[in-house]
Amino acid sequence: MNDPALIDEMLRTARTIAVVGMSDKKWRASHNIGRYLIENGYRVIPVNPALTEVLEMPCYPDLDAAQAAAQQAGQSIDLVDVFRASEHVPANVDDVIRLKIPYLWLQDEVIHDEAIARARAAGVKCVQNDCIHRQHGARPDLHKQH
Repeated sequence: MNDPALIDEMLRTARTIAVVGMSDKKWRASHNIGRYLIENGYRVIPVNPALTEVLEMPCYPDLDAAQAAAQQAGQSIDLVDVFRASEHVPANVDDVIRLKIPYLWLQDEVIHDEAIARARAAGVKCVQNDCIHRQHGARPDLHKQH
């Protein structure tokens, strides 16, 4: 069970979100949720080794390259949102810990209890098996005013 107070903190505190597994296919959840996050005021950094661009933004092959690009712009990744199969989560956790990224979010049906326990032990605040879009959408006060 994810802590609603932690979800609230993550959505209010994070400004730059790396979307791991972001797709350029408009019918994919990762594409639509990445776009939704941008529309709601977050800086999104797509991460997908198969792509060079998503939504007219550079797409990075891994979190190291994404963090380097963020730092060149005077920023850093606050939250990693994972749209990958659960077996890929341990490698993502390794990166998040090494890069000292404070928040990790695993989307619906992405679950890896051991890796999440390791991330939490390293001080990373984590949510798993939940949708950042759904949680953000349930908090109307967070919606960007156009």
